[in-house]
Amino acid sequence: MTEEILKPESGPAEPAAKIKTSKKKKAKAKVTKGKIYINSTYNNTIVSVTDMSGNVLIWCSAGKIGFKGSKKSTPYAGQRTMEDILAKMKERGLAEVDVFIKGIGSGRESAVRALQGSGLNVLTIKDQTPIPHGGVRPKKPRRV
Repeated sequence: MTEEILKPESGPAEPAAKIKTSKKKKAKAKVTKGKIYINSTYNNTIVSVTDMSGNVLIWCSAGKIGFKGSKKSTPYAGQRTMEDILAKMKERGLAEVDVFIKGIGSGRESAVRALQGSGLNVLTIKDQTPIPHGGVRPKKPRRV
């Protein structure tokens, strides 16, 4: 029987040369008119800015800014969230906005105040908070 003698390869296999590809950032589209959605819950305030067809351009929340826990639901967190959005909106060139508010959290009023004090042209403010009418059947009274 013949035995084959395996020779070890000279050193470890060399990795293929890394090719660096530079990705170009997309040019942010300039939009002059848009919609702002403020969703204020008991735990957080979320603000989204869309163009007129509904495509989200910018969004921010109190948690994204750095507030944690119960501090996310404060009016100050709502105000800071809106200020952060307004700074990003200036880069996009937004001048006229429609505002849609949803929810019953404490950050909604301060977010709207920050928006009105920014010098941005606010066309309409609409409250879209869902309100139940009728609702589910109540529980029966307890019998002891």
